[in-house]
Amino acid sequence: MHMMQRLIARTEGAAAIEFAFVAPAFVLILCGLLFYGLYFGVAHGVQQLAAEAARASVAGMSASERSTLARQQVMATIGSYPFLKADHVTVDAAPDPADPNRFAVTVRYDASHLGLAGFGGILPIPSDQIVKTAVVRRGGF
Repeated sequence: MHMMQRLIARTEGAAAIEFAFVAPAFVLILCGLLFYGLYFGVAHGVQQLAAEAARASVAGMSASERSTLARQQVMATIGSYPFLKADHVTVDAAPDPADPNRFAVTVRYDASHLGLAGFGGILPIPSDQIVKTAVVRRGGF
């Protein structure tokens, strides 16, 4: 019995065993922070592109001119967003069917190139297609 008490009283290696229990949860949390931080950063960039394009479209005199201005604005500013690539973006700009005094700009971004789908086994994955819309009112009021 004396030998068993000495064995139980020893603490060498306890930190390694505790780390082995805690490390997987810590790594999962760290991966989740990085993954969602990148995703939300890209989604925010897409929303900003839509807002900038909608503001630029105000200068147009017709729906086609507004649409052209919106597309040009997206292509001119996408380079200032580090994780966004111009060949993954599409822009739809047109008068709002529900209200002809509003002009809607929708920016769609294919985020599949970011490689976030690789985390699908351990984290819930949002869609690779990020769609953001900004609407501006036409007219001087």
